[in-house]
Amino acid sequence: MTTKEQDLKFMTMAFDQAQKSYDEGGLPIGAVMVEDGKVLAVGHNKRVQEGDPIAHGEMDCLRQAGRRNSYKAVTLYTTLSPCMMCAGTIVQFGIKRVVIGENENFAGNIAFLESHGVEVVVLDDKRCIALMARLIQEKPQLWNEDIAVE
Repeated sequence: MTTKEQDLKFMTMAFDQAQKSYDEGGLPIGAVMVEDGKVLAVGHNKRVQEGDPIAHGEMDCLRQAGRRNSYKAVTLYTTLSPCMMCAGTIVQFGIKRVVIGENENFAGNIAFLESHGVEVVVLDDKRCIALMARLIQEKPQLWNEDIAVE
C-alpha cells in the first residue's frame, strides 16, 4: 500500500470518528494515531459530550493511546487543522508527521507545526470539509466556543 493510500485509509477512520462526534451532538473532529501502519488509538472531539474544554479530537486520541516513551514514529491523522493547543501538544510530544483532512473551515496552525519540524500533509478531504461546514452552519455559537471566538 502506498503512503497516499494509507493516508486515505486512516483519514477515513478519522472521518468516522468525526461523524460519531457529530451524531452525539458534538463537534465533528476525529483523529487516529498510527505507527508502522498499525492503529494505536482513535478519538474524537468530546467537548460537548463530556463538558471538557480541552477534549479536542487530537487530545482525546492521545489520551486513548496512553503513555508512550516516544511519539517520533507516529503519524497523527486529524480531520481538521489543529488549533494552537493541539499543535503545541504535537510539538511537545515530538510527533513528526500530521495528516490533516481539511484546513478550509479552520486554517489552524500549519506554519507553526512546520516551523517545528513537523511534516504536514493536507488532503483537502471533501467529506471533512462538508461535515464541518454543516456544523458551523447549524451551530455557529458552538463552533465559536470551540475556537474561542466571541
